[in-house]
Amino acid sequence: MVYVRLNAEWTDGDGVVHDAGDTVDVDAVTLADLQAQGIVTDPTKSDAGTEWVGPTSDKP
Repeated sequence: MVYVRLNAEWTDGDGVVHDAGDTVDVDAVTLADLQAQGIVTDPTKSDAGTEWVGPTSDKP
């Protein structure tokens, strides 16, 4: 099992609706299905962490 953050609303197999931005615990098969649908993305391929974090940051 792995926790993932949803990029879009998703209804799980039990009928529970999860909103975009929610973090959910899924198995490997469900994760692959969600990735194929674009509901979750690989965090290593996102722009996360590239934005300026403020005047005390070493990043421009």
